Amino acid sequence: MNTQNREPLFEVAQLAMINLYTPKLEESIKFFEVMGMLVVHKDEEGSVYMRAYEDPYKYSLKLTPHHEAGLAKASWRATSPQALERRVEVLSKLPQGKGWVEPAYSRGKAYEFTSPDNHLFEIFFDVEYYQAEGDFVSKLNNRPQRRPLTGVPVRRLDHMNCLATDVDKNVDFFTEHLGFKVREFISNPDKSKAAAWLSVSPLVHEIAFMKDGLSDKCDPGRLHHIAYWFGDPQDLEYLSDALTELGIPIEAGPLKHGVSQAKCMYAIEPGGNRVELFGDTGYLIFDPTWKPVEWNVNDAEKSIIWYGGELPHSYFRYGTPVVEDKEIKPFY
Repeated sequence: MNTQNREPLFEVAQLAMINLYTPKLEESIKFFEVMGMLVVHKDEEGSVYMRAYEDPYKYSLKLTPHHEAGLAKASWRATSPQALERRVEVLSKLPQGKGWVEPAYSRGKAYEFTSPDNHLFEIFFDVEYYQAEGDFVSKLNNRPQRRPLTGVPVRRLDHMNCLATDVDKNVDFFTEHLGFKVREFISNPDKSKAAAWLSVSPLVHEIAFMKDGLSDKCDPGRLHHIAYWFGDPQDLEYLSDALTELGIPIEAGPLKHGVSQAKCMYAIEPGGNRVELFGDTGYLIFDPTWKPVEWNVNDAEKSIIWYGGELPHSYFRYGTPVVEDKEIKPFY
């Protein structure tokens, strides 16, 4: 679907929060604590809420104990209460619309919907901002929380990547109904998309969809990864050293992406979810008539890893929930 001439729709502001399932809650918490993230709340169901030091809201990550890893839900913030109502009016008429859910910890009422591949999302507007107290107060007035003095601290939630049975259907859904723009994509010989990166901001992507290499062996709705942002590529070296000491698997990197040009790395947290760490943002897009950048599927490896090693065979096959795969070595 050609979206280049469509009137811009600025009604989704950002990826605000992600809820992950983990079968190893305490170990997953410790993994994110290595990256300087702070536990701010624990609820009656056993879920733990964590934040990076420049996340504006109370939390950006919710870890929920579960028998297997994967995406529980991702939360998008609307640009206004009116924008929320307009998006709900559209979503409620679609098969993917699920309905309103009650206010939860630190956010107001939200409307749940799914992707065409059954990933669960919600959109909301009302939210509580983080208010630092005591030793967590920063003397830098525009920083929500003092930079942690231990670990290798990430600064904020950056993006997510979902595995899909049909990338084009997911791209069409997010561009047509939520106002996202395709920034870069990998095309198959038949011109269908093997992967696509989309955003509602100058970032190259807040969400991406990639063809699930095991879609014939699993249910739809798997997660490829979530990503947090450092802002300094050197931090990737420090984190690589720390994770190696701790025996945490590093799937790839540090490396540079072709898509986005960002420097990054991929690790598998103890619960099994893939986590990307962005050393920098790469390039930003301010052009209102940006033409999506196309990569041929034969150049897929360079689009993912411009330099910094070979593309792991697991990259388009491993996701959560984990599916038994004899072609790749298990991370656990």
